[in-house]
Amino acid sequence: MPWHQSEIRLRPRTRGFHLVTNEIVAALPELGRFRVGTAHLFIQHTSASLAINENADPDVRADMERWFDHAVPEHAPYFEHTAEGPDDMPAHLKAVLAGTSVTIPIREGRLALGTWQGIYLGEHREQGGSRTVVATLFGE
Repeated sequence: MPWHQSEIRLRPRTRGFHLVTNEIVAALPELGRFRVGTAHLFIQHTSASLAINENADPDVRADMERWFDHAVPEHAPYFEHTAEGPDDMPAHLKAVLAGTSVTIPIREGRLALGTWQGIYLGEHREQGGSRTVVATLFGE
């Protein structure tokens, strides 16, 4: 069974949840070689996350960001890890909550996402810079 692995550099984004499905698919022309398989996406950062959720209504992404900011506020008096700014420790906690990887089935050369599903980058720093995702494809 064939394998493929590559690194994808996502463009920098400000804090929030961003749809990156098209950016990831565009960086993976190798998807077309797979009739059936699995795509595993892993973000190599401790202050950003990957998730799958609503791809149509941007209010969902805004609501998610508001909930995360409420659940893990900046300037909490119990945070000790603040050397890189007030968004540093909250960003680490948000990444733990949302996760660092997603696994998606491949069907007929495409990601088998549901109609209303998209891949989110959770950027949990004000200016996190570009982010690297390792994409591993497996199948036939």
